[in-house]
Amino acid sequence: MTRTHKPARRALVAAAVAVVSIVLSGCAGLAPAPAPERLPDATGVSEPLLPYYEQEVAWQDCNGGFDCAMITAPLDWADPSAGEIELAVIRQRARDGKPLGSLLTNPGGPGSSGFDFIRDSIDYGVGAKLRQSYDVIGFDPRGVGRSTAVRCFDAAGMDAFLFGIPDAERNSPAWIDEVAADSKKFAAACERNSDGILGFVDTESAARDLDLLRGVLGDTKLHYLGFSYGTFLGATYAKLFPERVGRLVLDGAIDPSVSSLEVGTTQAIGFESALRAFMADCLTQKSCPFRGTVDQGMADLGALLAAAERSPLPTPDGRAVGSDTMLTGVIAALYAQESWGFLREALASALAGEGAQMIFLADFYYNREGGRYLDNSTEAFNAYNCMDYPASTDQAAIDDAAARIREGAPTIAPYWSSDAPDLCEFWPVPAVGTRGPIHAAGAAPILVVGTTNDPATPYAWSVALSEQLDSGVLITRVGEGHTGYNQGNRCVDDAIEAYFLTGAVPTSALQCD
Repeated sequence: MTRTHKPARRALVAAAVAVVSIVLSGCAGLAPAPAPERLPDATGVSEPLLPYYEQEVAWQDCNGGFDCAMITAPLDWADPSAGEIELAVIRQRARDGKPLGSLLTNPGGPGSSGFDFIRDSIDYGVGAKLRQSYDVIGFDPRGVGRSTAVRCFDAAGMDAFLFGIPDAERNSPAWIDEVAADSKKFAAACERNSDGILGFVDTESAARDLDLLRGVLGDTKLHYLGFSYGTFLGATYAKLFPERVGRLVLDGAIDPSVSSLEVGTTQAIGFESALRAFMADCLTQKSCPFRGTVDQGMADLGALLAAAERSPLPTPDGRAVGSDTMLTGVIAALYAQESWGFLREALASALAGEGAQMIFLADFYYNREGGRYLDNSTEAFNAYNCMDYPASTDQAAIDDAAARIREGAPTIAPYWSSDAPDLCEFWPVPAVGTRGPIHAAGAAPILVVGTTNDPATPYAWSVALSEQLDSGVLITRVGEGHTGYNQGNRCVDDAIEAYFLTGAVPTSALQCD
Protein backbone atom coordinates (compact mmCIF):
# COMPACT_ATOMS: atom_id res chain seq x y z
CA MET A 1 0.00 0.00 0.00
CA THR A 2 1.30 3.45 -0.83
CA ARG A 3 2.42 5.38 2.21
CA THR A 4 4.39 8.47 3.04
CA HIS A 5 8.05 7.62 3.45
CA LYS A 6 8.96 6.66 6.97
CA PRO A 7 10.56 9.77 8.52
CA ALA A 8 8.40 12.29 6.68
CA ARG A 9 4.93 11.05 7.59
CA ARG A 10 4.27 14.66 8.50
CA ALA A 11 4.30 15.45 4.80
CA LEU A 12 0.82 13.93 4.69
CA VAL A 13 -1.73 16.78 4.86
CA ALA A 14 0.36 19.77 5.91
CA ALA A 15 3.07 21.10 8.10
CA ALA A 16 2.69 24.19 10.23
CA VAL A 17 3.16 27.73 9.08
CA ALA A 18 5.21 28.09 12.25
CA VAL A 19 7.97 26.05 10.60
CA VAL A 20 7.99 27.58 7.16
CA SER A 21 11.17 29.53 7.78
CA ILE A 22 14.41 28.63 9.47
CA VAL A 23 14.63 32.05 11.10
CA LEU A 24 11.59 33.24 13.03
CA SER A 25 11.37 36.19 15.36
CA GLY A 26 9.29 36.33 18.49
CA CYS A 27 7.55 39.35 19.86
CA ALA A 28 7.75 41.09 23.16
CA GLY A 29 6.51 44.46 24.37
CA LEU A 30 4.41 45.49 27.31
CA ALA A 31 0.76 44.57 27.49
CA PRO A 32 -1.85 47.33 27.42
CA ALA A 33 -3.99 48.11 30.41
CA PRO A 34 -6.43 45.25 30.93
CA ALA A 35 -9.78 45.68 29.23
CA PRO A 36 -12.91 44.41 30.98
CA GLU A 37 -13.45 40.72 30.30
CA ARG A 38 -16.44 39.89 28.09
CA LEU A 39 -19.13 37.67 29.58
CA PRO A 40 -19.22 34.10 28.23
CA ASP A 41 -21.57 33.45 25.34
CA ALA A 42 -23.54 30.22 25.66
CA THR A 43 -26.30 31.04 23.20
CA GLY A 44 -27.88 27.89 21.83
CA VAL A 45 -25.78 25.57 24.02
CA SER A 46 -27.46 22.48 25.46
CA GLU A 47 -27.81 22.21 29.20
CA PRO A 48 -25.18 19.45 29.75
CA LEU A 49 -22.57 21.71 28.10
CA LEU A 50 -23.43 24.94 29.92
CA PRO A 51 -20.87 24.40 32.74
CA TYR A 52 -18.12 24.29 30.10
CA TYR A 53 -19.27 27.38 28.22
CA GLU A 54 -19.90 29.35 31.42
CA GLN A 55 -16.61 28.51 33.15
CA GLU A 56 -14.56 31.38 34.47
CA VAL A 57 -11.13 31.77 32.85
CA ALA A 58 -8.31 32.23 35.37
CA TRP A 59 -5.87 34.28 33.27
CA GLN A 60 -2.34 34.58 34.57
CA ASP A 61 0.50 36.77 33.39
CA CYS A 62 2.97 34.56 31.50
CA ASN A 63 5.58 37.23 30.65
CA GLY A 64 6.33 39.06 27.45
CA GLY A 65 2.95 40.78 27.37
CA PHE A 66 0.90 37.57 27.31
CA ASP A 67 -1.82 36.05 29.49
CA CYS A 68 -2.18 32.27 29.81
CA ALA A 69 -4.94 29.98 31.01
CA MET A 70 -6.21 26.43 30.97
CA ILE A 71 -9.78 25.85 29.78
CA THR A 72 -11.68 22.65 30.51
CA ALA A 73 -13.48 20.77 27.71
CA PRO A 74 -15.35 17.47 27.61
CA LEU A 75 -13.28 14.52 26.43
CA ASP A 76 -16.24 13.25 24.42
CA TRP A 77 -18.56 15.93 23.06
CA ALA A 78 -21.27 13.29 22.55
CA ASP A 79 -21.08 12.28 26.23
CA PRO A 80 -19.94 15.17 28.46
CA SER A 81 -20.03 12.88 31.51
CA ALA A 82 -17.25 10.65 30.09
CA GLY A 83 -14.38 12.78 31.35
CA GLU A 84 -12.57 16.05 30.77
CA ILE A 85 -9.50 17.43 29.05
CA GLU A 86 -7.64 20.72 29.32
CA LEU A 87 -6.86 23.20 26.55
CA ALA A 88 -3.86 25.51 26.94
CA VAL A 89 -4.60 29.07 25.77
CA ILE A 90 -2.41 32.16 25.39
CA ARG A 91 -3.58 35.72 24.72
CA GLN A 92 -1.99 38.98 23.69
CA ARG A 93 -4.51 41.70 24.42
CA ALA A 94 -5.33 44.28 21.76
CA ARG A 95 -2.63 46.93 21.74
CA ASP A 96 -5.13 49.80 21.71
CA GLY A 97 -6.97 48.35 24.72
CA LYS A 98 -10.28 48.32 22.83
CA PRO A 99 -10.54 44.93 21.13
CA LEU A 100 -12.91 44.28 18.27
CA GLY A 101 -13.05 40.79 19.74
CA SER A 102 -10.87 37.72 19.95
CA LEU A 103 -8.89 36.53 16.92
CA LEU A 104 -8.26 32.82 17.34
CA THR A 105 -5.38 31.31 15.36
CA ASN A 106 -4.09 27.90 14.35
CA PRO A 107 -0.67 27.42 12.69
CA GLY A 108 -1.32 24.03 11.13
CA GLY A 109 0.05 20.54 11.52
CA PRO A 110 -2.10 18.89 12.59
CA GLY A 111 -0.26 18.74 15.87
CA SER A 112 1.60 22.04 15.96
CA SER A 113 1.38 24.21 19.04
CA GLY A 114 -0.75 27.30 18.59
CA PHE A 115 0.38 28.37 22.05
CA ASP A 116 4.03 28.42 20.98
CA PHE A 117 3.12 29.99 17.64
CA ILE A 118 1.69 33.07 19.35
CA ARG A 119 4.24 33.19 22.17
CA ASP A 120 7.28 32.82 19.93
CA SER A 121 6.20 34.05 16.50
CA ILE A 122 3.24 36.38 16.78
CA ASP A 123 4.96 39.09 14.73
CA TYR A 124 5.43 36.57 11.94
CA GLY A 125 1.94 35.12 12.05
CA VAL A 126 -0.29 38.10 12.80
CA GLY A 127 0.18 41.58 11.33
CA ALA A 128 0.59 44.68 13.48
CA LYS A 129 -2.80 46.12 12.48
CA LEU A 130 -4.57 43.00 13.71
CA ARG A 131 -2.54 42.88 16.92
CA GLN A 132 -3.56 46.49 17.50
CA SER A 133 -7.28 45.79 17.26
CA TYR A 134 -7.85 42.19 18.38
CA ASP A 135 -7.09 40.08 21.40
CA VAL A 136 -4.94 37.52 19.59
CA ILE A 137 -5.48 33.99 20.87
CA GLY A 138 -3.29 30.94 20.44
CA PHE A 139 -4.19 27.50 21.75
CA ASP A 140 -2.98 23.93 21.70
CA PRO A 141 -5.74 21.73 20.26
CA ARG A 142 -6.69 18.58 22.13
CA GLY A 143 -3.88 16.04 21.97
CA VAL A 144 -1.25 18.72 21.41
CA GLY A 145 1.52 20.28 23.50
CA ARG A 146 0.41 21.83 26.78
CA SER A 147 -3.17 20.64 26.38
CA THR A 148 -4.13 17.09 27.33
CA ALA A 149 -1.67 15.45 24.97
CA VAL A 150 -0.92 12.33 22.99
CA ARG A 151 2.20 10.61 24.29
CA CYS A 152 4.09 7.82 22.54
CA PHE A 153 7.87 7.29 22.67
CA ASP A 154 10.60 8.93 24.71
CA ALA A 155 13.35 10.80 22.84
CA ALA A 156 15.43 7.69 22.21
CA GLY A 157 12.40 5.85 20.90
CA MET A 158 11.50 8.75 18.62
CA ASP A 159 15.04 8.85 17.27
CA ALA A 160 14.88 5.17 16.42
CA PHE A 161 11.46 5.57 14.84
CA LEU A 162 12.22 8.68 12.76
CA PHE A 163 15.90 8.27 11.95
CA GLY A 164 16.47 4.52 12.10
CA ILE A 165 17.57 2.93 8.84
CA PRO A 166 16.18 -0.54 8.08
CA ASP A 167 18.78 -3.24 7.56
CA ALA A 168 17.07 -4.79 4.56
CA GLU A 169 16.93 -3.49 0.99
CA ARG A 170 14.16 -0.95 0.39
CA ASN A 171 10.82 -2.52 -0.61
CA SER A 172 12.07 -6.07 -0.08
CA PRO A 173 9.77 -8.30 2.02
CA ALA A 174 12.21 -8.02 4.95
CA TRP A 175 12.25 -4.22 4.66
CA ILE A 176 8.45 -4.09 4.59
CA ASP A 177 8.28 -6.30 7.68
CA GLU A 178 10.77 -4.10 9.51
CA VAL A 179 8.88 -0.88 8.71
CA ALA A 180 5.59 -2.50 9.70
CA ALA A 181 7.06 -3.66 13.01
CA ASP A 182 8.24 -0.12 13.74
CA SER A 183 4.77 1.24 13.01
CA LYS A 184 3.14 -1.34 15.27
CA LYS A 185 5.49 -0.41 18.13
CA PHE A 186 4.75 3.29 17.68
CA ALA A 187 0.98 2.79 17.62
CA ALA A 188 1.11 0.53 20.68
CA ALA A 189 3.21 3.09 22.57
CA CYS A 190 0.70 5.83 21.75
CA GLU A 191 -2.14 3.70 23.09
CA ARG A 192 -0.18 2.78 26.21
CA ASN A 193 0.95 6.31 27.09
CA SER A 194 -1.94 8.56 26.04
CA ASP A 195 -4.34 7.82 28.90
CA GLY A 196 -7.32 6.84 26.77
CA ILE A 197 -7.63 9.98 24.62
CA LEU A 198 -6.69 8.59 21.19
CA GLY A 199 -10.30 7.95 20.20
CA PHE A 200 -11.14 11.63 20.73
CA VAL A 201 -8.22 13.32 18.98
CA ASP A 202 -9.94 14.26 15.73
CA THR A 203 -10.73 17.45 13.87
CA GLU A 204 -14.46 17.52 14.50
CA SER A 205 -13.86 17.31 18.25
CA ALA A 206 -11.22 20.02 17.95
CA ALA A 207 -13.70 22.22 16.03
CA ARG A 208 -16.18 21.85 18.87
CA ASP A 209 -13.39 22.88 21.25
CA LEU A 210 -12.89 25.93 19.03
CA ASP A 211 -16.52 26.93 19.58
CA LEU A 212 -16.07 26.41 23.30
CA LEU A 213 -13.12 28.82 23.26
CA ARG A 214 -15.20 31.35 21.33
CA GLY A 215 -17.97 31.14 23.87
CA VAL A 216 -15.77 31.21 26.96
CA LEU A 217 -13.92 34.25 25.58
CA GLY A 218 -17.23 36.08 25.22
CA ASP A 219 -17.48 36.33 21.43
CA THR A 220 -20.84 35.77 19.75
CA LYS A 221 -19.09 35.01 16.43
CA LEU A 222 -15.79 33.29 15.70
CA HIS A 223 -13.02 35.40 14.16
CA TYR A 224 -10.30 33.01 13.06
CA LEU A 225 -7.02 32.89 11.14
CA GLY A 226 -6.06 29.34 10.21
CA PHE A 227 -3.01 28.21 8.25
CA SER A 228 -2.45 24.92 6.47
CA TYR A 229 -4.18 22.17 8.49
CA GLY A 230 -5.78 25.06 10.37
CA THR A 231 -7.89 25.64 7.25
CA PHE A 232 -9.43 22.20 7.64
CA LEU A 233 -10.13 22.95 11.30
CA GLY A 234 -11.72 26.28 10.36
CA ALA A 235 -13.77 24.81 7.51
CA THR A 236 -14.98 22.04 9.82
CA TYR A 237 -16.05 24.71 12.31
CA ALA A 238 -17.99 26.49 9.56
CA LYS A 239 -19.70 23.19 8.67
CA LEU A 240 -20.75 22.59 12.29
CA PHE A 241 -21.57 26.16 13.27
CA PRO A 242 -22.28 28.23 10.14
CA GLU A 243 -24.43 30.69 12.08
CA ARG A 244 -21.50 31.47 14.40
CA VAL A 245 -19.00 32.27 11.63
CA GLY A 246 -17.67 35.80 11.96
CA ARG A 247 -14.56 36.58 9.93
CA LEU A 248 -12.64 33.48 8.87
CA VAL A 249 -9.43 33.42 6.82
CA LEU A 250 -8.23 29.99 5.66
CA ASP A 251 -4.68 30.31 4.31
CA GLY A 252 -2.93 27.47 2.47
CA ALA A 253 -6.09 25.41 2.25
CA ILE A 254 -6.69 21.70 2.40
CA ASP A 255 -9.43 20.27 0.21
CA PRO A 256 -11.63 18.41 2.73
CA SER A 257 -13.08 16.17 0.04
CA VAL A 258 -9.90 14.33 -0.93
CA SER A 259 -8.69 11.04 0.50
CA SER A 260 -5.39 10.47 2.27
CA LEU A 261 -4.18 8.70 -0.86
CA GLU A 262 -4.95 11.74 -3.01
CA VAL A 263 -3.41 14.09 -0.42
CA GLY A 264 -0.13 12.19 -0.48
CA THR A 265 -0.09 12.04 -4.26
CA THR A 266 -0.80 15.73 -4.73
CA GLN A 267 1.76 16.72 -2.13
CA ALA A 268 4.48 14.59 -3.72
CA ILE A 269 3.93 16.38 -7.02
CA GLY A 270 3.77 19.74 -5.21
CA PHE A 271 7.10 19.20 -3.48
CA GLU A 272 8.71 18.11 -6.74
CA SER A 273 7.46 21.34 -8.34
CA ALA A 274 8.86 23.40 -5.47
CA LEU A 275 12.13 21.48 -5.71
CA ARG A 276 12.42 22.34 -9.39
CA ALA A 277 11.81 26.02 -8.56
CA PHE A 278 14.56 25.80 -5.95
CA MET A 279 16.88 24.16 -8.46
CA ALA A 280 16.23 26.86 -11.07
CA ASP A 281 17.15 29.51 -8.51
CA CYS A 282 20.11 27.51 -7.18
CA LEU A 283 21.69 27.29 -10.63
CA THR A 284 21.90 31.09 -10.73
CA GLN A 285 23.89 31.21 -7.46
CA LYS A 286 27.65 30.85 -7.18
CA SER A 287 27.21 28.72 -4.07
CA CYS A 288 25.00 26.19 -5.87
CA PRO A 289 26.57 22.71 -5.81
CA PHE A 290 24.81 21.72 -9.06
CA ARG A 291 25.52 22.67 -12.67
CA GLY A 292 23.76 22.56 -16.03
CA THR A 293 20.03 22.66 -16.66
CA VAL A 294 17.27 22.17 -14.13
CA ASP A 295 16.76 18.61 -15.40
CA GLN A 296 20.47 17.88 -14.98
CA GLY A 297 20.44 19.36 -11.47
CA MET A 298 17.43 17.28 -10.51
CA ALA A 299 19.10 14.16 -11.89
CA ASP A 300 22.18 14.88 -9.80
CA LEU A 301 20.01 15.42 -6.72
CA GLY A 302 18.31 12.10 -7.42
CA ALA A 303 21.75 10.48 -7.60
CA LEU A 304 22.63 12.06 -4.23
CA LEU A 305 19.50 10.59 -2.65
CA ALA A 306 20.31 7.19 -4.13
CA ALA A 307 23.87 7.41 -2.80
CA ALA A 308 22.54 8.22 0.69
CA GLU A 309 20.29 5.18 0.40
CA ARG A 310 23.33 2.96 -0.28
CA SER A 311 25.76 4.69 2.11
CA PRO A 312 24.17 6.96 4.74
CA LEU A 313 26.15 10.08 5.65
CA PRO A 314 27.70 10.40 9.11
CA THR A 315 26.80 13.14 11.60
CA PRO A 316 28.58 14.31 14.77
CA ASP A 317 25.99 12.80 17.13
CA GLY A 318 26.18 9.32 15.61
CA ARG A 319 22.92 9.37 13.68
CA ALA A 320 23.17 8.73 9.96
CA VAL A 321 21.52 10.59 7.09
CA GLY A 322 19.95 8.07 4.77
CA SER A 323 17.73 8.94 1.84
CA ASP A 324 14.60 9.32 3.98
CA THR A 325 16.21 11.76 6.39
CA MET A 326 17.79 13.64 3.49
CA LEU A 327 14.40 14.03 1.81
CA THR A 328 12.91 15.21 5.10
CA GLY A 329 15.58 17.89 5.32
CA VAL A 330 14.94 18.97 1.74
CA ILE A 331 11.20 19.17 2.38
CA ALA A 332 11.74 21.21 5.53
CA ALA A 333 13.54 23.91 3.54
CA LEU A 334 10.97 24.04 0.73
CA TYR A 335 8.23 25.57 2.88
CA ALA A 336 9.67 29.08 2.48
CA GLN A 337 11.82 30.61 -0.22
CA GLU A 338 13.82 32.33 2.52
CA SER A 339 15.16 28.90 3.51
CA TRP A 340 16.60 28.01 0.10
CA GLY A 341 20.04 29.29 1.07
CA PHE A 342 20.14 26.80 3.95
CA LEU A 343 19.19 24.05 1.54
CA ARG A 344 22.01 24.96 -0.89
CA GLU A 345 24.52 24.74 1.95
CA ALA A 346 23.13 21.43 3.24
CA LEU A 347 23.18 19.85 -0.21
CA ALA A 348 26.74 21.06 -0.86
CA SER A 349 27.79 19.55 2.45
CA ALA A 350 26.03 16.28 1.63
CA LEU A 351 27.78 16.08 -1.72
CA ALA A 352 31.03 16.40 0.24
CA GLY A 353 30.03 13.38 2.33
CA GLU A 354 28.88 15.20 5.48
CA GLY A 355 25.39 14.91 6.97
CA ALA A 356 25.43 17.48 9.79
CA GLN A 357 23.64 20.30 7.97
CA MET A 358 21.04 18.02 6.44
CA ILE A 359 20.18 16.44 9.77
CA PHE A 360 19.91 19.94 11.22
CA LEU A 361 17.12 20.61 8.71
CA ALA A 362 15.44 17.30 9.55
CA ASP A 363 15.69 18.09 13.27
CA PHE A 364 14.10 21.46 12.58
CA TYR A 365 11.25 19.68 10.83
CA TYR A 366 10.64 17.46 13.84
CA ASN A 367 11.32 20.23 16.38
CA ARG A 368 14.22 18.29 17.84
CA GLU A 369 17.00 20.15 19.59
CA GLY A 370 19.89 18.98 21.75
CA GLY A 371 18.77 15.37 21.70
CA ARG A 372 15.22 16.08 22.85
CA TYR A 373 11.91 16.79 21.17
CA LEU A 374 10.50 20.17 22.11
CA ASP A 375 6.90 19.11 21.57
CA ASN A 376 4.72 16.15 20.68
CA SER A 377 3.86 17.40 17.20
CA THR A 378 4.84 14.17 15.43
CA GLU A 379 2.73 12.03 17.75
CA ALA A 380 -0.25 14.37 17.52
CA PHE A 381 0.12 14.61 13.75
CA ASN A 382 -0.26 10.88 13.38
CA ALA A 383 -3.10 10.74 15.89
CA TYR A 384 -5.17 13.30 13.99
CA ASN A 385 -4.49 11.84 10.57
CA CYS A 386 -5.31 8.30 11.64
CA MET A 387 -8.63 9.51 13.08
CA ASP A 388 -9.54 11.92 10.26
CA TYR A 389 -8.64 9.87 7.18
CA PRO A 390 -10.10 6.41 6.55
CA ALA A 391 -7.46 4.14 5.05
CA SER A 392 -7.45 3.65 1.29
CA THR A 393 -8.20 0.03 0.38
CA ASP A 394 -8.85 0.27 -3.37
CA GLN A 395 -5.78 -1.41 -4.85
CA ALA A 396 -6.41 0.01 -8.31
CA ALA A 397 -6.48 3.53 -6.86
CA ILE A 398 -3.33 2.81 -4.87
CA ASP A 399 -1.51 1.59 -7.96
CA ASP A 400 -2.72 4.59 -9.95
CA ALA A 401 -1.48 6.97 -7.25
CA ALA A 402 1.95 5.34 -7.26
CA ALA A 403 2.14 5.71 -11.03
CA ARG A 404 1.15 9.39 -10.83
CA ILE A 405 3.86 10.02 -8.23
CA ARG A 406 6.48 8.32 -10.39
CA GLU A 407 5.44 10.46 -13.35
CA GLY A 408 4.93 13.79 -11.57
CA ALA A 409 7.62 13.54 -8.88
CA PRO A 410 10.36 11.30 -10.29
CA THR A 411 13.12 12.65 -8.05
CA ILE A 412 11.40 11.96 -4.76
CA ALA A 413 9.10 9.09 -5.79
CA PRO A 414 11.47 6.26 -4.73
CA TYR A 415 11.47 7.56 -1.14
CA TRP A 416 7.92 8.93 -0.91
CA SER A 417 5.91 5.75 -1.08
CA SER A 418 6.39 2.04 -0.68
CA ASP A 419 4.55 -1.23 -0.40
CA ALA A 420 4.76 -1.20 3.40
CA PRO A 421 1.45 -0.85 5.27
CA ASP A 422 0.55 2.59 6.52
CA LEU A 423 0.98 3.38 10.20
CA CYS A 424 -2.77 4.03 10.49
CA GLU A 425 -3.50 0.40 9.68
CA PHE A 426 -2.14 -0.38 13.15
CA TRP A 427 -3.83 2.52 14.97
CA PRO A 428 -5.62 1.19 18.08
CA VAL A 429 -8.92 3.03 17.38
CA PRO A 430 -10.82 3.27 14.10
CA ALA A 431 -11.03 6.47 12.07
CA VAL A 432 -14.10 8.63 12.68
CA GLY A 433 -13.59 11.22 9.94
CA THR A 434 -15.32 11.19 6.58
CA ARG A 435 -14.11 12.91 3.43
CA GLY A 436 -16.44 15.19 1.54
CA PRO A 437 -16.91 18.77 0.37
CA ILE A 438 -17.77 21.42 2.96
CA HIS A 439 -20.41 23.95 1.97
CA ALA A 440 -21.18 25.69 5.30
CA ALA A 441 -24.52 26.96 4.02
CA GLY A 442 -25.55 30.17 5.74
CA ALA A 443 -22.06 31.18 6.87
CA ALA A 444 -20.79 34.74 6.45
CA PRO A 445 -18.15 35.31 3.72
CA ILE A 446 -15.00 33.22 4.26
CA LEU A 447 -11.68 34.16 2.64
CA VAL A 448 -9.55 31.31 1.24
CA VAL A 449 -5.92 32.10 0.40
CA GLY A 450 -3.84 30.01 -1.99
CA THR A 451 -0.24 30.34 -3.21
CA THR A 452 0.38 29.19 -6.77
CA ASN A 453 3.45 27.02 -6.04
CA ASP A 454 2.74 26.05 -2.45
CA PRO A 455 4.39 22.64 -1.99
CA ALA A 456 2.52 21.47 1.09
CA THR A 457 -1.01 22.61 0.31
CA PRO A 458 -1.10 22.89 -3.47
CA TYR A 459 -3.01 25.80 -4.98
CA ALA A 460 -5.68 23.53 -6.45
CA TRP A 461 -6.85 22.73 -2.92
CA SER A 462 -7.48 26.40 -2.15
CA VAL A 463 -9.41 26.76 -5.39
CA ALA A 464 -11.45 23.67 -4.53
CA LEU A 465 -12.28 24.81 -0.99
CA SER A 466 -13.24 28.31 -2.12
CA GLU A 467 -15.63 26.75 -4.66
CA GLN A 468 -17.09 24.28 -2.17
CA LEU A 469 -17.90 26.90 0.46
CA ASP A 470 -21.16 28.63 -0.33
CA SER A 471 -19.63 31.91 0.84
CA GLY A 472 -15.99 31.26 -0.12
CA VAL A 473 -13.92 34.02 -1.72
CA LEU A 474 -10.50 33.14 -3.19
CA ILE A 475 -7.36 35.24 -2.82
CA THR A 476 -4.46 34.06 -4.98
CA ARG A 477 -0.84 34.82 -4.12
CA VAL A 478 1.38 34.25 -7.13
CA GLY A 479 4.66 32.91 -5.78
CA GLU A 480 6.63 30.26 -3.93
CA GLY A 481 6.33 28.84 -0.44
CA HIS A 482 3.67 27.72 1.98
CA THR A 483 0.74 30.07 2.78
CA GLY A 484 0.18 33.67 1.67
CA TYR A 485 -0.42 36.03 4.58
CA ASN A 486 2.56 37.94 6.00
CA GLN A 487 4.81 36.61 3.24
CA GLY A 488 5.72 40.03 1.84
CA ASN A 489 2.81 40.45 -0.56
CA ARG A 490 1.09 43.72 0.31
CA CYS A 491 -1.93 42.94 -1.86
CA VAL A 492 -2.68 39.78 0.14
CA ASP A 493 -2.01 41.41 3.50
CA ASP A 494 -4.15 44.47 2.79
CA ALA A 495 -7.12 42.39 1.70
CA ILE A 496 -6.96 40.12 4.76
CA GLU A 497 -6.48 42.95 7.22
CA ALA A 498 -9.28 45.06 5.72
CA TYR A 499 -11.57 42.05 6.04
CA PHE A 500 -10.71 41.46 9.70
CA LEU A 501 -10.83 45.16 10.61
CA THR A 502 -13.89 46.34 8.65
CA GLY A 503 -15.56 43.25 7.22
CA ALA A 504 -14.68 44.31 3.66
CA VAL A 505 -14.80 41.36 1.25
CA PRO A 506 -13.27 41.34 -2.24
CA THR A 507 -16.09 41.56 -4.78
CA SER A 508 -14.58 38.68 -6.75
CA ALA A 509 -11.59 36.36 -6.74
CA LEU A 510 -8.49 38.50 -6.08
CA GLN A 511 -5.13 37.76 -7.73
CA CYS A 512 -2.04 39.20 -6.05
CA ASP A 513 1.08 39.04 -8.23
